[in-house]
Amino acid sequence: MAEKNKEKFLEDLVASVREDFLKRQEERRSTERQWELNLNYLAGNQYCELAANGEVEEEEKYYFWQSRNAYNHIAPIIDARISKLTGNMPMMSVRARGSEEADVKTAKLTSALLSSTYSRLELDAVIDRATMWSETCGTAFYEITWNNSGGRKVGSLGGKDVYEGDVRVEAVSPFEIFPDSLCAENLDGVQSLIRARAMRVGEIEKLYGVKVSGEDVGVFSLKGAKAEYGEAKGVLHGGALVIEKFERPTKEYPRGRVIIVTGDKLLYLGELPYSNGAEGKRDFPFVKQTSISKAGSFFGTSVIERVIPIQRAYNAVKNRKQEFLNRLSMGVFAVEDGSVDADELAEDGLSPGKVIVYRQGSRPPQTVNVGNIPSELIYEEDRLENEFVLVSGVSEFSRTSVVGSNLSSGTALQLLIDQDEARLSAVSGNLRRAVRAMAQHVIRLFKQFATETRLLKVAGDAGKVETYYFDSSDVSSDDVVFDTESGLSYSPAQKKTAIYELIQAGVLNDATGKMSERTKSKVLEMLGFGSIENALDLENLHINKAESENISGFASEIPADEYDDHGIHVAEHTRFLLSAESAAVREDPVRKENALAHIRAHKIAAAAEKAAAAE
Repeated sequence: MAEKNKEKFLEDLVASVREDFLKRQEERRSTERQWELNLNYLAGNQYCELAANGEVEEEEKYYFWQSRNAYNHIAPIIDARISKLTGNMPMMSVRARGSEEADVKTAKLTSALLSSTYSRLELDAVIDRATMWSETCGTAFYEITWNNSGGRKVGSLGGKDVYEGDVRVEAVSPFEIFPDSLCAENLDGVQSLIRARAMRVGEIEKLYGVKVSGEDVGVFSLKGAKAEYGEAKGVLHGGALVIEKFERPTKEYPRGRVIIVTGDKLLYLGELPYSNGAEGKRDFPFVKQTSISKAGSFFGTSVIERVIPIQRAYNAVKNRKQEFLNRLSMGVFAVEDGSVDADELAEDGLSPGKVIVYRQGSRPPQTVNVGNIPSELIYEEDRLENEFVLVSGVSEFSRTSVVGSNLSSGTALQLLIDQDEARLSAVSGNLRRAVRAMAQHVIRLFKQFATETRLLKVAGDAGKVETYYFDSSDVSSDDVVFDTESGLSYSPAQKKTAIYELIQAGVLNDATGKMSERTKSKVLEMLGFGSIENALDLENLHINKAESENISGFASEIPADEYDDHGIHVAEHTRFLLSAESAAVREDPVRKENALAHIRAHKIAAAAEKAAAAE
């Protein structure tokens, strides 16, 4: 009896998840159609519209001779926006929770872990893909999960390889995400979330051990293949619709729930697997990225929606001009009835050298004067091009990299660039917040699953490889910050130009009017030449030795070696003692005295060398 009750419970659960999904899909139908319209216009299929029945339909020609060319300005606008948003993404670091030495070391380790993960998983490509979706549809998502088959192989168990595991980050299109409320403005206001996607039956069997029959599933509509149309068309052959429902913790389910179904089969039922929320709470494994936030709406707005009316008007003007030019070049003929073979004239036109035979006594065919192109068409075309810039926030310079004839000074050009960046600052802020939240999820997953000691290698200062051994207890801080305030502020070329200007102005020189060896090393590293062989090699070795002594914390006395560059060592140790990293050293009398004695030894040795050189 209990077995039957359990079976009935599971059947009802699967049915309720499917019913809930279909309800959410119907509620979001109008939003999806707008996304599909955006995709069509981005791809150049710009003669479709939202019909009265809510579907995207192709517009019909009024006359057979009408021009229907698409002069796509939307694609370069989106390309320029994505390039600006993702082209100079600043690196992330982790802020220490306190001034204690353990906090500082943990923050440094976590920053290195974040940097290594960013490079290892090629997160820049994932961010690019998510930004493409957010710029096209207004919203995109990141799914951050733990991959037990990732990372380094650590052994075998039962004939199967065992891996240490790694984070997996996936960009998810908005077509797959269904919140329980379309009025919630962020994920915090959602109690349950559904991700529905088309998956191959082989992948389903591999993940869940359940065999299902395959069919043609629409990738975007998540229905049968017949529901797809236009440039948004996409069909997965031999697939099945998988519905994943995530529920936040409640009184009944304090650790939340995950229910995964396909067809009438239950694939998985369990609690939320990740402690990825604040203070170790269970939460959705998703992060939302919005292009243009929309008040009172879960999904954001794309700039394409604002540009579509302008694109339609622009296509109409350009095509009317093209039709006018066709009339001018091909001519419009007036022919007396019965004077010539009208069918032959309509088919062949008036080719050069053509002999026209017309009925005796009638008038020969003659062209009708259609006049010149109306100036209003030319004016309207220019006005619409300016309106593209006004609405999209992307200037002609950003789209074409061509400086207008009316810009003759560098100041004017910089003002134009600043205006473009100002228009994108809100979108850039949304992107940065999403990337920061994604980084926090990554750190929290390592804290939850990296229970065994593992090896981490990351490129440190001056190009040297730093090695860390860590486990979950070493990953505590998840206060992620960006190294710069704005990713749009400076391009790599602008940063190099600024460094050259600082050098010329003498700002980087020391009290003697020269640039110190330490500064030279940092300048070369910032200019991208830090890895050149033999470039200030000796200075870098001295810097690395001084940093190693700093890392030791001066727990014991460290003598000043005769072969040390005493000036570099004094500068490095002084910088360390003035930084937050040395809080524990400064508060310990013994370690502080060891550090000061070491600096005094270097100064005495430097003075002795200077006196010997003077003699």
